[in-house]
Amino acid sequence: MRKLIFLLCLSILFISCSDKNSVQITLSDNSPQQQYAFKKLSKNLNENGYNLIENDAEISIQFQLDSTLGKEAFNIKNLGKTIILEGGDQTGLIYASNTIIENLYNGITLKSIENQSDTPKLGFRAIKYDLPWDTYRHSNALYQHQETCKDLNYWEAFLDMLCENRFNALTVWNLHPYNYMIKSKNYPEASEWTDEEMQEWKHLFGSIFKMAKARGIDTYVMPFNIFVPPSFSKKHGGISAKNLDHHHYVEGDTSQVVKDYTRESVIQLLNEYPDLSGIGLTLGEGMGGMTPFEREKWIRETIIAGMQQANRTSKLIHRIPFSGNTESLGATSLEMEQITRNGIEEEASMDKIEKPVWASMKFNWSHPHSTTKLIKVHGGKLYGKYFDPVPKDFKIVWTVRNEDFFCLRWGVEEFARAHINANTPEYVGGYFIGSETYIPAKDYFTTSEYKDKVSWTYAFERQWLFYKIWGRLLYNAETPNSVFINAFKEKYGELYAEKLFKASNLAGKTPLRLLSFFDSTWDFTMYAEGFTYRNPNTENVEFIDIKTFIEQPPQDTTFVSIKNYVKSINAKKTFPKNYTTPVILASQLEVDAKEALKLVEATQTTDNADLMYEVADIKSWSYMGLYMAEKIKAGIALETYRRNGDKVKQQLAITHLENALKYWDNIIEITRPIYNDMRLVHYNENKGKTWQENDHLRFHWALLRYKVVEDIDMAKR
Repeated sequence: MRKLIFLLCLSILFISCSDKNSVQITLSDNSPQQQYAFKKLSKNLNENGYNLIENDAEISIQFQLDSTLGKEAFNIKNLGKTIILEGGDQTGLIYASNTIIENLYNGITLKSIENQSDTPKLGFRAIKYDLPWDTYRHSNALYQHQETCKDLNYWEAFLDMLCENRFNALTVWNLHPYNYMIKSKNYPEASEWTDEEMQEWKHLFGSIFKMAKARGIDTYVMPFNIFVPPSFSKKHGGISAKNLDHHHYVEGDTSQVVKDYTRESVIQLLNEYPDLSGIGLTLGEGMGGMTPFEREKWIRETIIAGMQQANRTSKLIHRIPFSGNTESLGATSLEMEQITRNGIEEEASMDKIEKPVWASMKFNWSHPHSTTKLIKVHGGKLYGKYFDPVPKDFKIVWTVRNEDFFCLRWGVEEFARAHINANTPEYVGGYFIGSETYIPAKDYFTTSEYKDKVSWTYAFERQWLFYKIWGRLLYNAETPNSVFINAFKEKYGELYAEKLFKASNLAGKTPLRLLSFFDSTWDFTMYAEGFTYRNPNTENVEFIDIKTFIEQPPQDTTFVSIKNYVKSINAKKTFPKNYTTPVILASQLEVDAKEALKLVEATQTTDNADLMYEVADIKSWSYMGLYMAEKIKAGIALETYRRNGDKVKQQLAITHLENALKYWDNIIEITRPIYNDMRLVHYNENKGKTWQENDHLRFHWALLRYKVVEDIDMAKR
């Protein structure tokens, strides 16, 4: 009898608790976006102990559209038993729903959720994603991702991450994408696939575009020009037949058959993929020997004509050309800017092209994780024609590339926030974030010893803070730091969250300072993570030795090189207060690195491999900062000795370089057990060899130790 009474009481208690935790969700329509939001929200509610029912629930969550809020904006109104999610559009509703999920992760109950709203600062928040097929750079460092990139589970996870971080565009790049997505009706020789293989490709890309659309993410196919498939070239001959391996700085094939094939490919692509948002164009590669006007004309007769002849409207990204003459690597020019602007404005006026046109250019070329000041774009300086007068139907979007840190985690909120606030006047519509020498797919970093101990599967999951900081701040540059601290809390608990966030910000300034102090241009000219650069004399990617470190001019014009500093000090000259001298830079590096190390010194990582890696990367950046500080001090002493023969300064330089070696050894000690020797695209053209001949080359800090020792030997001579 007692047992029966106990069970009845337990049943009543369960029903009571269940009623208090019951939730019903009402959608305003059956759109793919609301279905996606419903699925994600339902899953997280269940995981947090809530029960979903259809009627008479304790709490009702209602989705409502209100276009007056603006695109991608949202409101959350908690009325007690009813929580209203208002979205300016379907994407705004997804963001509102994701905000509820964030609250649940942070331990906030539904009834305690506060009213809140958010509005995007920038309308274009894109990922630059280079596909591992027909890549811009030829390398197994890129080809190794092919299997992962054919897995739709990977794309689902990647797109979920982009959506959570409020990126709203995915741009997929390769030299010639069409033959991977369509089988040309009039040029079947362009396809190298069987019908079965072609269906597999179409299923892959169709699924990617569909999943992206459901998450409020636009998709763009970004071909380089002018390239065609080898099978097409072999049949039709011409200039393209001389470039079957798809080298990118080659003469442009302007034959009529290539024009017709390209135009028809664009038409077919847009017609066969209704979920594809748009297309992009780039004027440079495969266009050698053509003037800026001829390049614009070719684009107008092919890609733009194809967009106009498709059976629907689409969006356009017009990549600003980097050659103002007939060379593939020519400089910028005033004439080119005017020709390009005229072309973009004409494109924006066309009926099948949706406004605004996104006009992209590289911020500080390939190494923008340096200074927030615009020093250069690809090809040189800007002349202002793109901005003056302020355009109406197109917007500038900055391409912020990352060719500098792939292995070590990076996330400096302070830099990203300052960058956005300093570089988003009226004519700027957004940013691209991404790489050309790295694909965030296969995790080729983690050693076998730890593969089964970490929670992540894919490479992008390791760099979670990089995506969260850029994505959330591009949406709203006033996003509070609590968003990022709470993300650390969710992963590693409250005890370490704030310290990890602060330490990551401090340690992550090391590559920013190196790239500001050491001038660079295209991809291979720097790899900050490895303290390497492309030696213009040997044309090899090499370790930055002490001689080069002393002599290289800075990228940021308010930084002072070691050589100029010593020369000026000897001449008793002073520097403006806003300049960063090598002495100031060394001090900043030391202070921040030591503070970062102090913040994580007590972190217990024995039973948490994810946390161990997080702390290891903070320590590695910190020790690299201390290494750089000692190298700067050594450079000042060594340059002084070479100018005046002071042996005391020579010995001081040797001492600082010996200290630097100790810090480099700290990096090796941390990274050798947990990171593999890694393929690196930057090495692919070393010694004038082909990428196949250089395929054996690998990067790891341990493999460069002998070069660190050589600095000491150099100082002794």
